[in-house]
Amino acid sequence: MKLIAQSENIENIVDKESIYVDKTEYIYNLTKTFERVFFSRPRRFGKSLTLNTIRTLFEKGVDPYFKGTWIYDKWDQDKYPVLQLNFLKYRTTSLEEFKEIFSSKISEFADSLKLTKRIKSKDPDLAISELFTALDEKRIVILIDEYDCQLTANINNPELYEKFRICIREFYAALKGAKQIKFLAVTGVTRLKDVSIFSVGSDIMDLSYENDYSSMIGFTRDEIKKFYDDYLKLGISIEKDKSADSVTNEEIDEFVDRIADNYDGFSFDEFHKNKVFSTFSVNGFLQSIYRKKCVEFGDYWYDVGGLPSILINYMESHNLDIEKLLTSEIAVPYDDFKNPTSLIDINENVLMCQAGYLTLKSELDPVDDVILGTANQEVKSALFRLLSLKVYKRNVSPYGAGGSGKKNVLEHGTAEEIISLFNEVLAALSYDKYPVKDESVLRALLQVYLIGKNHDVRIEQHNSKGRSDIIVNFPKRRVVLELKYTTEDNEEASKLDEAEKQIIDKCYGLENLGDRELLQIACVFNGAKDKRQIILYKTVGQ
Repeated sequence: MKLIAQSENIENIVDKESIYVDKTEYIYNLTKTFERVFFSRPRRFGKSLTLNTIRTLFEKGVDPYFKGTWIYDKWDQDKYPVLQLNFLKYRTTSLEEFKEIFSSKISEFADSLKLTKRIKSKDPDLAISELFTALDEKRIVILIDEYDCQLTANINNPELYEKFRICIREFYAALKGAKQIKFLAVTGVTRLKDVSIFSVGSDIMDLSYENDYSSMIGFTRDEIKKFYDDYLKLGISIEKDKSADSVTNEEIDEFVDRIADNYDGFSFDEFHKNKVFSTFSVNGFLQSIYRKKCVEFGDYWYDVGGLPSILINYMESHNLDIEKLLTSEIAVPYDDFKNPTSLIDINENVLMCQAGYLTLKSELDPVDDVILGTANQEVKSALFRLLSLKVYKRNVSPYGAGGSGKKNVLEHGTAEEIISLFNEVLAALSYDKYPVKDESVLRALLQVYLIGKNHDVRIEQHNSKGRSDIIVNFPKRRVVLELKYTTEDNEEASKLDEAEKQIIDKCYGLENLGDRELLQIACVFNGAKDKRQIILYKTVGQ
């Protein structure tokens, strides 16, 4: 079996004979159709590898790195020097140091070309203009990765943010119309109109949601089946205790369906037709099968790519609308989505989409709202782990004390242990920022905790008679919670009776129960400042 690539450098991938998911047809069309492009994608999605592939093609051509790929017998471009800039490597806390490092990279590039004129300016816009003058009629390729790093780092520092914004805007203004640029590609996480990349008259094409290039970054289902066939068969053979050679196409499709539930569903398509899997998560999952010889759907998004500084910084000064994030569909105005101006006042759900926590759930229609939602189970869990950092002052373990090892309280505990866990969770709330003011907020905050701990939570699960507050599914148990809220002691008993009656009358939890144990709990939360806990509870039917 070939190894799964762990590098963002196409040369390293080929040298190690690792698997390369062939995206060269997209790159061929990209470089043939456009001269200057921009595309945004979340972190750890493959932007850097895409830029590196473009660099290698322009610098070195197709030999020897592209043998066997789609582009090998089609690429006919001349070779060009490539100026590649990665803003992740430059200062974010000092504009002067940023400008000095930035300009020095331009100067070093000029020196490598042995140009007669040296680059002297310490301002990036002037340095790049000097480079163009020194190049005269020669042409180069410019690739810029993580263009927005300095902006996202200063989302809570408006003064420094503005200084970086002006500097970066002036740099892109200097690029406009320069005949020395053969090809230009810019990538980042965010799409911001205030940087002038997309200003009126700009010659940089924004391909972030272009249908033709919506699958250029990320894996499609067909690509996973083609390039990772051996890994899919290995996983199935381990689970079913059979030889890899005997795995059927039907079993492969079922296995890929499960991978899709966890890692697919990202849409960067204006028509909402094409969806892609998270490259980092799929690679991590398949590598885990190979290493551990077991099938385990881990949360790779959060651990490496899913905790971006942009959201941590944003959440320091903004409260997220948790109840809205719990819904499957979030509507945002078209212009807010398509033309975000500044990170300082960006629509929070648009920011969540650009960071990868939400994704398109509708086509982009200028006369209608854009619908956003979570892409898959992994991202949903990551989103609520992120929210837990904001909502709770401390971590509360979902495990209780067991005779031998850990015991998941909801899966194996008694009703008393479950209510005790929830009261511990509620005691850890940041009540100053997220006060429990009614039943819907109570439900939402408990859901944040449960989903963040990767429980299979069904929110307001519908059946023919109504919908329950929270259902948590396990292989051998289903826990149903019906929550009632009060601030008055004399209402507690009647609220409990109301919750119990609702569970019985509406038959909550009985739908598609199978052979699971059903644990139905009615409970009452008292939101008075001297209480703030579940005061009464009752196990229905006992």
